[in-house]
Amino acid sequence: MLRIISKVHVSSDFKKSFRKLPIFIQDLAIRKDQWFRDDAFDARLKTHKLKGFLEGYWSYSINYQYRILFRFINSSEVIYYDIGTHDIYKD
Repeated sequence: MLRIISKVHVSSDFKKSFRKLPIFIQDLAIRKDQWFRDDAFDARLKTHKLKGFLEGYWSYSINYQYRILFRFINSSEVIYYDIGTHDIYKD
C-alpha cells in the first residue's frame, strides 16, 4: 500500500526531543523521514498502528531503538508528535 506524504507538521515536543538526540540518530531520522514521505508504509520503516491509550497514533522505526510517533491528519498529511526510544509510548 503506497502512501505518499506531501506535508509533515511537527509539534514543539517533537522539535525538543529531536534536538536532544545524538547527531547520528538525527541524521538517520532525516533519512528515514524522506523514505516516509516517499511511502509511509515502506517495509523498512515498520510503520504500525498503536493500541491502548495511544490508539489513533502510529509509529515508525528510525532504528531498532528509536521511533517517531505520529498521526495521520488525512491521507497525505501527518503530524509528528515525538521521537525517541520506546519511552515515548509511556503516558
